[in-house]
Amino acid sequence: MSTTVTRPAAPSKARRTAKAAARRETTAASRGVVLTLLLISTAYFLFPLWWLLVSVTKPFGRQFSGSGLWFDGFGLFDNLSRLTAQSDGIFWRWMLNSVLYCGIGALGATLLSAMAGYLLAKYEFRGKGALFGAVLAAVLVPKILFTLPLYLMFSEVGLINNPLAVLLPSIVSPFGVYLARVFAAQAVPGEVIEAGRLDGAGEFRIFRTIALPMMLPALVTIFPFQFVEIWNNYLLPAMVLGDDRLQPVTVGLVGWNAAHGVAVPASLVVVGSLVSVVPLIVAFLALQRFWRAGMTAGAVK
Repeated sequence: MSTTVTRPAAPSKARRTAKAAARRETTAASRGVVLTLLLISTAYFLFPLWWLLVSVTKPFGRQFSGSGLWFDGFGLFDNLSRLTAQSDGIFWRWMLNSVLYCGIGALGATLLSAMAGYLLAKYEFRGKGALFGAVLAAVLVPKILFTLPLYLMFSEVGLINNPLAVLLPSIVSPFGVYLARVFAAQAVPGEVIEAGRLDGAGEFRIFRTIALPMMLPALVTIFPFQFVEIWNNYLLPAMVLGDDRLQPVTVGLVGWNAAHGVAVPASLVVVGSLVSVVPLIVAFLALQRFWRAGMTAGAVK
């Protein structure tokens, strides 16, 4: 007695073609929606920068008149000259302060994050899980909540009107520790560390000569993020730095804007606002090929 096995009929060529066409139409429609949303978001975020660029090139005093979104004359160099002459060139002192605060703070935060992340990824010790949990909790807490306690603490130890009051909180980056820990766990093989130990290298030398180069993409990601965070920080420097010559550019521009165009023309605030974002643009353009690679650290284990 023979048994006949019935196989399901293969879908016809026309049905397969219809399904493929529908899939292509759905994909094209979803891509169109995503592209439209991206273009709208890009225009939304670039609109203030475009307005600043157009306003700065206008002759002095015409920043808020005429065609607001298009060029109307050319007075860029005169505007920069007036910006330099205002208050004996204090704007460039503010820019230098910001670059120093951000550069030193971001560099210190990157180094400390690398060491802490490497420690959490490659060493076993009591309380490791609780410590990493505290780091994750710190990522979720807005830093603005620490401003008043930091001000009171610095007042007690005499650090008001001292650059250390800005630099010390800047070198702490919970997000940097988290990213460094994830990247070290993935990019630094334990076998390489053991090989270094067998060769007689100390733990710090292994970290400095072996682990640190392997963690470079994550470190170049941490640096610009911390740089931007320190640059945009306003409340803490405004509270702990009363001396004008110690303030960063964010605090200085807000002080100029508070003059309501009496002591400082409002046009200078616009010019200074555009100049103040140039270091951020330069930093991201210079480091983008590194930090884009570090952004995906830990995405695939």
